[in-house]
Amino acid sequence: MKVKNPLLSVDMPDPDVLRVGDTWYMVSTTMFFMPGGPILRSRDLCHWEIVSYLFDSLADHEIYRLQEGKNAYGCGQWATSLTYHDGWFHACFACNDLKRTFFARTRNIEESGWELTSVEGIYHDMSFLFWEGTPYLVYGNGSIHLVELTQDLMGVRPETDRLFLETPREGMSLRCEGCRAYVRNGFLYLLFIDWPEENGRRGLRREVCYRSRSLDGPFECRTLLYDDAGREGCGVAQGPLIDTAKGDWYALMFQDRGAVGRIPYLMPAAWEEDWPVLGIHGKVPMEWELPMEEKTAKPLILSDSLDHPENRLNPQWQWNHSPCPGGWSFTERPGYLRLKNLQKASFLMDARNTLTQRTAEPASVFTVTLDASGLEEGDFAGLCALEGIYGQIGLAREADGWYLQYVSGTMSGQRQTERIPAKDRRICLKAVFTYSEKEDRAAFFYRYDDENWQAFGASVALAFTLDIFVGCRIGLFFYGTSRMGGFEDFKDF
Repeated sequence: MKVKNPLLSVDMPDPDVLRVGDTWYMVSTTMFFMPGGPILRSRDLCHWEIVSYLFDSLADHEIYRLQEGKNAYGCGQWATSLTYHDGWFHACFACNDLKRTFFARTRNIEESGWELTSVEGIYHDMSFLFWEGTPYLVYGNGSIHLVELTQDLMGVRPETDRLFLETPREGMSLRCEGCRAYVRNGFLYLLFIDWPEENGRRGLRREVCYRSRSLDGPFECRTLLYDDAGREGCGVAQGPLIDTAKGDWYALMFQDRGAVGRIPYLMPAAWEEDWPVLGIHGKVPMEWELPMEEKTAKPLILSDSLDHPENRLNPQWQWNHSPCPGGWSFTERPGYLRLKNLQKASFLMDARNTLTQRTAEPASVFTVTLDASGLEEGDFAGLCALEGIYGQIGLAREADGWYLQYVSGTMSGQRQTERIPAKDRRICLKAVFTYSEKEDRAAFFYRYDDENWQAFGASVALAFTLDIFVGCRIGLFFYGTSRMGGFEDFKDF
């Protein structure tokens, strides 16, 4: 089977992978999107599908309800570690906004809604580690710490936290983080990303490995991967080593690829003199042969009629923050997704019940039909490009009628609006995303009945910004700026 890199075309950062027989499970970061902590399954390491989520909602808190001016953008579920122990699947992740670290477990990894508990403190970019029968977390940025876990892996043992390893400071734009810990042949291995400077300027992210025969050191260090895979300045790094039942080894690392997000690469791995070796001759191969039979998987982006007999979403969908209870329905108007305005918003980024999917490089096109008959004065509904720099097209209702409206803006509050009177309350909308190393953009179009598509509003120059910290999403949005009680119906996404 031929592997073409990057492996996936969508935002899937901070991966960790667990093998069960001939099946692999991957967890990724989705931060403030709900449900959160996606679990993906693959039977060939190339094709991945979402099968479950760690949680439906993370906390009943203003942060996740987009209330009191609070939000979880750039925060939420981060950099989860996966393991299997004593008949349980376990996950651990930090939550920066709540300043807590969560532990989760389940008997069935393919069912959503794991048992969840948390402890105070942020155990940043942690990895499970089992050493001589004792479970630990390895965590930190630069100053790497070790803390012992309870035997059920659902908490930390008090007064066991200690400094484990100091990684270099001088000449580093980013010190070591993103740990993945392994034990093999009597060695402890700690894999990290770091970001060295070159001639006083930021170089490439790289993957490094520290190894020792003891928790007390000493540690040796090697660089495992220092390559941008042809995308200038964007190092491929951070991720797990993966084994097969036959004893072959691979690695899954990701790369920052602009507004579309952070995307995984799959590469061969091997062991030489008890050191892991990644890629081919130190480089990420863009095409290579994987000796496995190809297995199909459901797509990571899904067309959806939105015609469903029960109020259950396909796993490709996630809400921006926690949705309003009772704020959406497939059954109130059969054949449609109905979104209801149960909480006022001032603009897109503080609106609840925005339903999203990932976008894909090099291009993605999305269309939807909406019926805006249920809008109240001050309501706005349609399609959006959801990121730190966002764009929207849809129908808005004012005191004197309905308008076709375009909005672009940023989290800081800068906003540009265009509007013209709407010919009808039913309209088809389209968003076109194009991604390249030079420029990422989203453009918006509309049509009534069988008319031709017409562009509306300026195309938006997208960018991956740290205030949001995720790749750009397509979204179905509806909110009211002046009152509650309206509704919007969508079909044929």
